[in-house]
Amino acid sequence: MEPVYSPVIAFARGVFALQGLRFTILGEENVPTTGGAVMVINHIGYMDFTYAGLSALKSGRLVRFMAKDSVFTHPVSGPLMRGMHHIPVDRTAGAASYRAAVNALRAGEIVGVFPEATISRSFELKAFKSGAARMARDARVPIIPVVIWGSQRVWTKGHPKRLGRTNIPISISVGEPIDVPAGSDPEQVTADYKAVMQHMLDVLRSTYEPLTGADLKFLPAAMGGTAPSLAEATRLDDAEFVERQRKADARRAEERRRRGD
Repeated sequence: MEPVYSPVIAFARGVFALQGLRFTILGEENVPTTGGAVMVINHIGYMDFTYAGLSALKSGRLVRFMAKDSVFTHPVSGPLMRGMHHIPVDRTAGAASYRAAVNALRAGEIVGVFPEATISRSFELKAFKSGAARMARDARVPIIPVVIWGSQRVWTKGHPKRLGRTNIPISISVGEPIDVPAGSDPEQVTADYKAVMQHMLDVLRSTYEPLTGADLKFLPAAMGGTAPSLAEATRLDDAEFVERQRKADARRAEERRRRGD
């Protein structure tokens, strides 16, 4: 038992029970009981890391998630994230975050990574970054593919939170560990495990309760839903990034003006 992580898990499970969330977790036995591993997870909702972590509990493991550093500086979430030994990601100093993750893996930890980096507005798999594959190769540990479906109905980008008693079912599937030999091409490893995750996601969605009415907004356009297509979602993400950069540049310019630079 860890002094911070274990109570947080207990509290979270209590909240999930009050919300009436119904979890189906498949393949829990695929989480190794010892040794390091990179857990790669699709990203469709803000609470994905809390749900994905449940898949490791049967094996007696805790997942150390990589998360943006602003979460660690928040007065409430910061002490909890540090106490749970999650790993901050500073986008201006990525090498340090990468080293911290590899060191954790070599120390026998499971490190959780969202290879899409941001939430998928289309609820389809976005382009994957190769960092998870590089970490697994450098640390000589396997990749554990995990897919989630249903979490977008609780809280996702562009839609109001639904944190009350919703009785939403959430399905999680854990695939078999994927070995990453020394000398592997990270781009090829990434393409290979993404294909595995796509198949897992297709299977998981095929067994999920049908979404109708207002919930069609949580279903991909390719499946008959009203969510943005992957191409449209990518355009929205790109526009959001440009706007975020514009605001950041404006803040820096204002700071320089105030200093008299």
